[in-house]
Amino acid sequence: MSMDPSEYDKAVPIVAAHLAKVERAVSRTRTSHAGQPHVTVRQALVEALRDEDAQPVVPQVVDEFARRISEDPDMLPF
Repeated sequence: MSMDPSEYDKAVPIVAAHLAKVERAVSRTRTSHAGQPHVTVRQALVEALRDEDAQPVVPQVVDEFARRISEDPDMLPF
Protein backbone atom coordinates (compact mmCIF):
# COMPACT_ATOMS: atom_id res chain seq x y z
CA MET A 1 0.00 0.00 0.00
CA SER A 2 1.52 3.28 -1.04
CA MET A 3 1.08 6.51 0.82
CA ASP A 4 -0.10 9.69 -0.81
CA PRO A 5 2.83 12.18 -0.69
CA SER A 6 0.59 14.84 0.80
CA GLU A 7 -0.19 12.52 3.72
CA TYR A 8 3.53 12.00 4.27
CA ASP A 9 4.08 15.76 4.28
CA LYS A 10 1.38 16.14 6.91
CA ALA A 11 2.86 13.40 9.10
CA VAL A 12 6.46 14.65 9.14
CA PRO A 13 5.89 17.61 11.51
CA ILE A 14 3.85 15.40 13.87
CA VAL A 15 6.58 12.77 14.01
CA ALA A 16 9.29 15.44 14.44
CA ALA A 17 7.39 17.02 17.35
CA HIS A 18 6.99 13.62 19.02
CA LEU A 19 10.68 12.82 18.62
CA ALA A 20 11.61 16.21 20.12
CA LYS A 21 9.52 15.36 23.19
CA VAL A 22 11.23 11.98 23.50
CA GLU A 23 14.64 13.63 23.13
CA ARG A 24 13.85 16.15 25.91
CA ALA A 25 12.67 13.37 28.22
CA VAL A 26 15.74 11.22 27.57
CA SER A 27 18.11 14.15 27.96
CA ARG A 28 16.49 15.25 31.21
CA THR A 29 16.59 11.70 32.59
CA ARG A 30 20.21 11.24 31.58
CA THR A 31 21.16 14.48 33.35
CA SER A 32 19.40 13.53 36.57
CA HIS A 33 19.84 9.73 36.68
CA ALA A 34 23.00 8.74 34.76
CA GLY A 35 24.65 5.69 36.27
CA GLN A 36 21.78 4.81 38.60
CA PRO A 37 20.17 1.35 38.61
CA HIS A 38 18.12 0.41 35.53
CA VAL A 39 14.85 0.16 37.48
CA THR A 40 15.29 3.68 38.89
CA VAL A 41 16.24 5.13 35.51
CA ARG A 42 13.36 3.40 33.74
CA GLN A 43 10.80 4.78 36.19
CA ALA A 44 12.26 8.29 35.91
CA LEU A 45 12.21 8.02 32.11
CA VAL A 46 8.59 6.85 32.05
CA GLU A 47 7.65 9.84 34.21
CA ALA A 48 9.67 12.25 32.03
CA LEU A 49 7.98 10.90 28.90
CA ARG A 50 4.60 11.35 30.56
CA ASP A 51 5.54 14.91 31.60
CA GLU A 52 6.54 15.69 28.01
CA ASP A 53 3.32 14.14 26.71
CA ALA A 54 5.47 11.81 24.61
CA GLN A 55 3.22 8.78 24.80
CA PRO A 56 3.18 6.20 23.40
CA VAL A 57 6.76 4.96 23.24
CA VAL A 58 7.45 1.31 22.48
CA PRO A 59 8.39 -0.42 25.78
CA GLN A 60 11.54 -1.92 24.27
CA VAL A 61 12.70 1.57 23.30
CA VAL A 62 12.12 2.82 26.84
CA ASP A 63 14.05 -0.18 28.19
CA GLU A 64 16.98 0.44 25.84
CA PHE A 65 17.19 4.13 26.67
CA ALA A 66 17.00 3.29 30.39
CA ARG A 67 19.73 0.66 30.03
CA ARG A 68 22.02 3.09 28.24
CA ILE A 69 21.38 5.89 30.75
CA SER A 70 22.12 3.44 33.54
CA GLU A 71 25.18 1.74 32.04
CA ASP A 72 26.73 4.13 29.52
CA PRO A 73 25.02 7.55 29.33
CA ASP A 74 27.67 8.97 26.98
CA MET A 75 26.65 6.54 24.23
CA LEU A 76 23.23 8.08 23.63
CA PRO A 77 22.44 9.72 20.30
CA PHE A 78 21.21 12.95 21.91
